[in-house]
Amino acid sequence: MAKIELGDEIVTTYGSLPALNEKAPHFELIKSDLSISTLEDYKGKRVIMNIFPSIDTNVCATSVRNFNKKASELKNTVVLCISRDLPFAQQRFVSDEGLKKVVNLSDFRDRNFGKDYGVEMIDGAFEGLLSRAVLVLDENGHVIHSQQVPKIDEEPDYLAALKTLL
Repeated sequence: MAKIELGDEIVTTYGSLPALNEKAPHFELIKSDLSISTLEDYKGKRVIMNIFPSIDTNVCATSVRNFNKKASELKNTVVLCISRDLPFAQQRFVSDEGLKKVVNLSDFRDRNFGKDYGVEMIDGAFEGLLSRAVLVLDENGHVIHSQQVPKIDEEPDYLAALKTLL
């Protein structure tokens, strides 16, 4: 379990992020058209997983914008922006912002991603939402970078994540 800060409160996650060099767990997340997306859909590509509580918060929205900008410069790389927001809210945000380089995915349906990846917050005001974290996977789905952001109101370390792909 990870301990992270949410304001003045310490909250706990369900588990821990997958370890470096470990194969990322299988997932089934929901796309904006309500179809299912799995890790296997991205086999052969490098994957940045931008995980966060809600697209309707400033820091989460900023991370999606920043990864969208950075993704346009990367070859053979996809950025997955993952939260428990409804796919309609995720799609509204990227449409309103004109973001085309990220893929929004939702864990709202079966909620297994949060548990399997160790990012579901199990107490505090955001209980049930996903914590802020970044994972980078190589073309074979192995973790080459992970960051559990220690404070919910802080942005992830974009440079550290991107450096693993250079």
